[in-house]
Amino acid sequence: MPKKIAIKVSHLGKKYRLGGPKERYLTFRDAIVNTARAPLKVFHPLNPDEMFWALKDVSFEVDQGDVVGIIGRNGAGKSTLLKILSRITTPTEGTVELHGRVGSLLEVGTGFHPEMTGRENIYLNGSILGMKKIEIDNKFDEIVKFSEIEKFLDTPVKRYSSGMYVRLAFAVAAHLEPEILLVDEVLAVGDAAFQKKCLGKMGEAAKEGRTVLFVSHNMNAIEELCQYCILLESGKILKNGSDVRAIISSYLFKDSENHRENYWLNTGHEFENTIFKPLKMFLTDYSGNMHKTLSNNEDIWLTINGEIQEIDIALQIGFAIYNSDGQLLFWSCHNDKSENAWPKLKKGLNVLKCKLPKRLLNQGEYRVELIVALYYRYWICEPGKNAPSINFGIQGGLSDSPYWIVKRPGIIAPVLDWEIIENLED
Repeated sequence: MPKKIAIKVSHLGKKYRLGGPKERYLTFRDAIVNTARAPLKVFHPLNPDEMFWALKDVSFEVDQGDVVGIIGRNGAGKSTLLKILSRITTPTEGTVELHGRVGSLLEVGTGFHPEMTGRENIYLNGSILGMKKIEIDNKFDEIVKFSEIEKFLDTPVKRYSSGMYVRLAFAVAAHLEPEILLVDEVLAVGDAAFQKKCLGKMGEAAKEGRTVLFVSHNMNAIEELCQYCILLESGKILKNGSDVRAIISSYLFKDSENHRENYWLNTGHEFENTIFKPLKMFLTDYSGNMHKTLSNNEDIWLTINGEIQEIDIALQIGFAIYNSDGQLLFWSCHNDKSENAWPKLKKGLNVLKCKLPKRLLNQGEYRVELIVALYYRYWICEPGKNAPSINFGIQGGLSDSPYWIVKRPGIIAPVLDWEIIENLED
């Protein structure tokens, strides 16, 4: 029996004016006020050169009960697409067909009235979704238990932390049973245990026949949850299909050595700050030569250049390494060891080097993302968010053993020491 279509998007486009005011998510009250004021607005013709297409000629279909991952770099158009599907933003061109009630969790603050309590907002959101009070009553205890904010239920949500806000917002969106659930990259606000619980809930929703569109930079979650994936680039669909792993790999590495970038240079005024402004990041072999493909049987050196104007003991500089499936392999920071072993940072230019030991990484494609942060204060370069990255490949040298002339199983491929213990008594 063929599946029913839940979402049909045809030649969708959204155009913005460059330099104009940033469009924000509107409340129901905003929409009413703007509609009343619309006849009073003066028409100003726009210069075509000032226009920017956030989405252009986007078309796809989603079957009922599918979980669809939407991936792409910042600015690719992911959030704009969800805003249009949520009816928060109107498209410039094209059409959208939605077959079912839509619940959305787009960003912290969307859909909640800050002056109302958590309890009142649960009922407000249910009413917006078209649910009767008795239906909301039946789900109320489940929502509160899932959100884990029982003690603050009768507190105005404007006093909630971002984590509390997301807990309640997701609980409401997931439990009030919309046929279509739209989730943007908001789970990063919650702690790891709550993120896992939310991902589990989205999986349950799909098993119950509901449709989920999930925007995330967490490639592990995309691969685990989604049967279909859409890769956006510059407002257009670059790839889409059911081979989720292949699309993720294309997103991370572009499937070609020609697209590997093993050198990052801060060419402008990015990451301006007085604590540590990153200038360069690159990989070399043991001789100092930069290659897009490096050997498994040689040490690899990662170099990070940066400028310090003000010394701060909380500064952390490091990197995160991911494989071609988007799995995080490990982090390393300059202050991982005891304090007397830390590199001595100084005002002015600092050049930090870190050695990746030979025969640690298996054959394959990898991505390195820069870490710069003030411990428990704020991020300057955050992996998965705004961190610059470089890509490289590992080949050959897996072992001196004749048994390993092809790629070894596993994510990493260390060669470890073995010995036999002699003269043991039975």
